Amino acid sequence: MTTATLTVECDFHFQRRGKGARKELESGAAPPAVAPGRVPRVAKFIALAIRFERLLRQGAVTSYAELARLGHVTPARVSQVMSLLQLAPDIQEQILFLPRTQRGRDPIILQDLLPIAVLLVWQKQRRAWRELFDPIGARRNRANC
Repeated sequence: MTTATLTVECDFHFQRRGKGARKELESGAAPPAVAPGRVPRVAKFIALAIRFERLLRQGAVTSYAELARLGHVTPARVSQVMSLLQLAPDIQEQILFLPRTQRGRDPIILQDLLPIAVLLVWQKQRRAWRELFDPIGARRNRANC
């Protein structure tokens, strides 16, 4: 009688399904680790505004008031978030890809963006956006003009 040795190689990882949950053995490599820090709140607002606009266009919701009821916020808050869609597309993109906040407060908040969003000309928006990041240099440039 001969005994054969069988070796099986595969990737696996343990995954917890929630706080206090049991660990489960899963096949395959572990999912990639999430980058440290948190996504800035204004980036989440832009993404939310894009999602709301899609819901309105598809007819899933009929008004800002309905969105407000579903989100348990005021219609004014929905209007504030939706006003971010008036920003120039390149500014929206920059906001969506802001670096993650490692600690403390976000460097840009919604109240910083609302005055920029009401500007009708995208060039003026871009100028105001640059000033938001470099208020001292922007003041110097205005003085030199």
